[in-house]
Amino acid sequence: MAKGGKSTKTKGATKGKGGDVPTAEVAATGALPAEQVTPDAALSGKAARKAEKKRAKAAKARGEKEVEPVTWSEVLRVGPGFSLADLDPASTPGFTGSKADGEGVMADLQKRVGDLQERLYAESKGGGRRSVLLVIQGMDTSGKGGIMRHVVGAVDPQGVTITSFKAPSAEERRHPFLWRIRKGLPGPGDIGVFDRSHYEDVLIVRVHDLVPRTTWSRRYAQINAFEQGVVDDGTTIVKVMMHISSDEQKARLTERLSREDKYWKYNPGDVDERGHWADYMEAYQVALEKCSTDAAPWFVVPADRKWYARLAVTNLLLEHLEAMDPKWPAADFDVEAERARLALTP
Repeated sequence: MAKGGKSTKTKGATKGKGGDVPTAEVAATGALPAEQVTPDAALSGKAARKAEKKRAKAAKARGEKEVEPVTWSEVLRVGPGFSLADLDPASTPGFTGSKADGEGVMADLQKRVGDLQERLYAESKGGGRRSVLLVIQGMDTSGKGGIMRHVVGAVDPQGVTITSFKAPSAEERRHPFLWRIRKGLPGPGDIGVFDRSHYEDVLIVRVHDLVPRTTWSRRYAQINAFEQGVVDDGTTIVKVMMHISSDEQKARLTERLSREDKYWKYNPGDVDERGHWADYMEAYQVALEKCSTDAAPWFVVPADRKWYARLAVTNLLLEHLEAMDPKWPAADFDVEAERARLALTP
């Protein structure tokens, strides 16, 4: 019998804390009746105080009071001491479930994002000036297109603007590097999405020496000042770096070369860029360190698992929209009078 399991034998039965069990059953299974427990809510006086002490002691042992709910924004945010090299691109920080689990909750998350986006859009019709800017950066094949389809594609297109930044045109090169970025900022009530962004001007420009070091080195401070101004004007900025490994990128490029329906996505230049992988990682590290501010922090999402990356970005967008808590605008007409008028129509 287990230590502490008190019992007494009666004729044909064994008496335990939970009642009598036939002796034959005890002999066969070693079972004792389950202890009958009085719910804490039903206790009073000394018994209630004793139960409370037990709960407090158990909570202290488990450290429950030290544990606070952690958001995706907290888990993925770039803070002091962040090292891109130390983050496993195949990891799933903030989520312990499987791929099926992650995909299973996406529909509900997308619906919640869609509802909040509609409220944000409606709020602007009542004079609201707020908007959201989702910035997606990452190496080629990191899944930026998938974010556009599975995250951004889940909301009403009338409230979304997507801007893809390629190599600057001749006209754009005649202006300061932020000129074309300002033109793409979202209007009130919109979610603006940047597929690549102004960070190309401290990434590819740095890696390939497209402008003098003295020029691109000044841009970090210019970017911070620009983003602070955008936030001050009422735009919430969500900056996401899709962190893919070199091995996973190679696998995805290989797949594009093995399927006719993927040829159109293949760019021979991507192979050339792989030769600069270490330089790009260094450039990203510096950009993340210098430009993750309180106004516009960076979030790094491991991207080797496509399903996780989409789940993470959806949750980041959702958390920021929930924090904004957009409101439905009040009616600018007499609701009761309109109901009466409508009732009189055929």
